[in-house]
Amino acid sequence: MRYAIYFSPPRDNDLTVAAAQWLGRDPFSGLPIPATGLGALGAGAQAYYTAAPRRYGFHGTLKAPFRLAGHAREADLLRALGDFCAGMTPVELPEMRIGLLGGFFALVPAQENGRLNDLANRVVAMFDKFRAPLSDAELERRRPERLSRTELRNLYNWGYPYVFDAFRFHMTLTGHVEEHERDRVEMALRRHFGALPEAGLVIDRLTLFVEREPGAPFEVHSVHGFEPQAARALA
Repeated sequence: MRYAIYFSPPRDNDLTVAAAQWLGRDPFSGLPIPATGLGALGAGAQAYYTAAPRRYGFHGTLKAPFRLAGHAREADLLRALGDFCAGMTPVELPEMRIGLLGGFFALVPAQENGRLNDLANRVVAMFDKFRAPLSDAELERRRPERLSRTELRNLYNWGYPYVFDAFRFHMTLTGHVEEHERDRVEMALRRHFGALPEAGLVIDRLTLFVEREPGAPFEVHSVHGFEPQAARALA
């Protein structure tokens, strides 16, 4: 089993609902949502371009997927998440936008936010004690030959290349989109999400996702709000 510490808006948030319809799966219920075609995309194209992010569910990564260290238990991780979140204050992102990052589309903050970066840094460092070292196979899957020196150092030290100075908060909406298809996919995204990204987000919780077996879809395990005793299981 692997765990991941993500941000995801509340399950009934309009953006969460729209993202589940776009990606084709609700990670809160675990239920698939059949592709029907959206805007300029037919059902087949929609399913194809969302195949990679569909498995992970709509989220922003704060602590990338990890196996528990041999000394750690799930109960310890849950307790630490609750304690950590009890001391946090919400981070407001006044506006999000649809952006292209390295060939894939994602929702990203319209402006840099130092408090968000600080939160991400603290999550990475605080919860690393729960992470088992990466196996050789897990390291190879990250294609280390393609990483910068900083990203490679992060991978070995923290289990994920894109942390600290390499971190950029994003909520993935597609897998890689070929250059000649990007206008069509972007048009469909903008039509589907409309003005929802402009309403912004409030980072006021951490969501623990789980992958119950290798290759299985990630599902919401529990939500931990930024207030005392706010952790609650969604079993």
